[in-house]
This record gives sequence, structure tokens and C-alpha cells, in this order.
Amino acid sequence: MHRITEFFVGLLFGLGLLLSVMTDPGKVLGFLDLFGTWDPSLAFVMGGAIAVGFFAFALARQRTTTVLGGALHLPKSDQIDKRLVLGGLSFGAGWGLAGFCPGPGLVSMASGEIKAALFVAAMIVGMVIFEIAERTVGRRGIRA
Repeated sequence: MHRITEFFVGLLFGLGLLLSVMTDPGKVLGFLDLFGTWDPSLAFVMGGAIAVGFFAFALARQRTTTVLGGALHLPKSDQIDKRLVLGGLSFGAGWGLAGFCPGPGLVSMASGEIKAALFVAAMIVGMVIFEIAERTVGRRGIRA
């Protein structure tokens, strides 16, 4: 039952990305072009997502289990550290260069977009490099 629910939630998310045209890197790059032909439509998509997330997290904080009965683990950290800042900077740089972030990149790749496939491949390589660095640096006791 969990896998079926996960599939439909992912499908709904992907359809939302398609309907909001967030799978078009030109739309994202237009939003980031503040001094050119700025396209504010992404701000409305983000605002809608923040509103939904705000109420969803407020509801989730009152629960100890998920809707399907699994354990509910919400993030507890409110620290802004070097790892968070560097991660945000690298995410933003990739988003600005490619016009994709992970969700829209996967949806665009599934629809046959070659640039999205390259983005997803680069994203996977980045995740592998991160895991290797975490294991290597973590063993030495050096933490960011």
C-alpha cells in the first residue's frame, strides 16, 4: 500500500510541475533574470508551495505517525551551519546554470528532454561525490 501511495503522490507532484510549467528551464531562468525580462510566475508557484507546506507542517507537528501509520520524523535542527550554506549555494548555482532543480529535472528527463538527462546525471555524480567525501572526511573526524 505504501508504494502505491508513494507512486500517486509522486505522480501528483510531477503533474503539478508540468501544469505550473516549472519543467521548462526557460521559465526558471526567466525568474532569475532580474535585470532582463523578469518572469515573476515562479514566485506565485513558490508562494503556493509555501502556503501548502506551512499548513502541512503545522498539522504534522501535532502527529506522531504518518497518515499511513508509519513513524513520523520531522527535522529538529534550526542551526544554520557551513554545510547548509554551502549546500544552498551549490543548489542555487546548479539551478541558475541549468534551470532545473531535482524534481523538475526528473520530470523533464522522463519526458525525453536531453538537457534534463544531463542535469540528472550530473546530480547523481554530485551525490556520489558527496557520499564519498562524507565517508572520507567523516572518518577523520573533520566536520563542516
